[in-house]
This record gives sequence, structure tokens and C-alpha cells, in this order.
Amino acid sequence: MAISGRIGAARRQPAALLRRPIGHGDPRRHRRLPRFRLSLGIIIISLVFIALLPPIFFHFRLRRIHKLQLRKCGWLNDPPLVCAHGGDSTNAFPNSMAAYGLALRSKVDCIEIDVSRSNDGVLFALHDRDLQRITGNATSKVGKYSMKEISELDVPHPQEFNDKKIPTIEDALKLISGSVRHVILDAKVGPPSYEKGLANDILSVVERARCKNCIIWAKSDTLARDVIKLSSNITVGYIVMIDPNTGVRSNLLRMKGAGVVGVYHLLIDETLVRILHRRKKKVFAWTVDDIDSMHKMLSDKVDAVVTSNPSLLHKIMYDIRTECLEEGFSLQG
Repeated sequence: MAISGRIGAARRQPAALLRRPIGHGDPRRHRRLPRFRLSLGIIIISLVFIALLPPIFFHFRLRRIHKLQLRKCGWLNDPPLVCAHGGDSTNAFPNSMAAYGLALRSKVDCIEIDVSRSNDGVLFALHDRDLQRITGNATSKVGKYSMKEISELDVPHPQEFNDKKIPTIEDALKLISGSVRHVILDAKVGPPSYEKGLANDILSVVERARCKNCIIWAKSDTLARDVIKLSSNITVGYIVMIDPNTGVRSNLLRMKGAGVVGVYHLLIDETLVRILHRRKKKVFAWTVDDIDSMHKMLSDKVDAVVTSNPSLLHKIMYDIRTECLEEGFSLQG
């Protein structure tokens, strides 16, 4: 009986095992399952990350390349004016007819002329420092000379140009105003009359020369405002620079009626350009004569670059244009 009882119990045991709830079993097996699932999840996440990393990396790399290309080449869609400072004053005496002739020959967009008044009221294309070079006198001022005295002075000139005389503003405008997009008249204030009547004198010459493309700017805000009051038909600009006495930059937004701001080039960055453009003012950078500064002004997208070496600026612009097109930069329009 005992034996048969044990046999019966043995036969019933498998059925009992079958009736055990799922999940009951070796506890070590069930401890291994969560670890396995965790490891599998980590592997899957790692594979996904590895798969996505190269596209993300190349996406940001392409964005950076595009941004660098846009900074280098973006100005090509709206190139700045090339403005000759006193004409081509690298290869000829500043503000001489020779300098203007060389600038026109190099196809500049505009020419800046220094405007100074003699003591008897005649406007000459002349700067005090250039008069000092001509006379050899470090204290010479245009306003201390008469028209006759200035007319008797000769300027150094290349052999191919015969005109050695210091031109009046009227003579200069007759030569250049019809051949460029803009003429910048940089009005100089000095003795004996300073600003008194100067705005009217300049506007009178502009009218006689029929210079519709003249821009008048000055370091003197008083003079610039006088021009604005006297004429609504001419573009006026003011100058932004570092005050030599205080070392402080002049106010960037200080003259509502001015359409152009001449900014000393070392003060210019993209933010400054955006601020002035939002106020509908054009940014003319002066005086930009070295290669690095020329590159920077192009990248900052100024509206005009005033330089004593227009041929060099033209070459840099041509070289950058060639590189950008070879690199696949697309011009708009």
C-alpha cells in the first residue's frame, strides 16, 4: 500500500506542475530577464545614436560652411561702391586732376573730393595737409590763402598728365560728375569764416555744375544741418569717428535728415551696419587702404568703401568673386 501510494503521488505530480501559475519557477531566471532587456535597450539606443550622429554632424558642418561662405561671398548680391579718396591718391597727388583721371580710368563708382574755402570765398579741391606738402609749411591752412595764391601753386603729377594746378570744386565736378554714380564732397571747416555761409557756397557750386549725384558730408554737424535746411534735393551725410580729445565714439544716430553715414572703418561691424540700415541710412566706410580691412568691409556688407587705392580694392573684389563662383556660390537674380 505504501508503495502504491508513492507511485500514485508520483503520477499526480506532473499534473500539479502543469497547474502552477506562470511566473513561478526558478527565481534566478526571472532576475536575468530585466537585465537582458535593459542591455538590449541600451544596445538599440546606442545603435540609433550611432546611426544619427553622422547626419547630425554633417548637417551642422554644412550649416557652418554655408555661414562662412555667406560671410565671404554674400556681398556679391549687392556689391559696395568703390569710392576713390581724393581720386587715385596712391598713384597721384590727392585731389589733383591726375588723381581724378586715374580713378576714372579704373572705373570707380564714386570719387570723394575734399572741399576747402580760400580766404576770399573760392572753393578748392584741397585738404590742409596736402597744402602743407605743397608749400613745405606744416602750419599752412587753405583759409589763409587767396584764390590767386592757391592758383599759383603747382602739385606733383605723373608725366602723362599736364595739369599741375590745384582744381576748384567746379573744375573737378565738370571732369568727374558725369562719369561716376556719386561724388562725395567732404566739406572742411576752417578759418577765417568756418561754417558761416559755407553750406550756401557749396550748394551754389553744386547747382552751377548741375551735379545731381553729389553727396555732401562733413565732420561738422552744424554744417551738415545747414545743408539739410537749405536743400531737400541733395543727399547729406555725417561722420562717425573717435573724438581725438575724449577717445569716445561720436553718436551713431544723431541726424534724422541724413541719408549717409561716413564711418571710420575700424568702428564698423555687422551690428553697426544693421542698426544704420534699419534707420534707412547707408554706410560708407573710410578710409580703407589695407587688404585685411578691405576684406572685412566686404564681409560686413557696407554700402561703399572709400579708399586711396581703388585698383587694389577692385582686384580683391574680382578675386573673391572668382573664388566664390568656383566654390558654387549662387548669385541672386
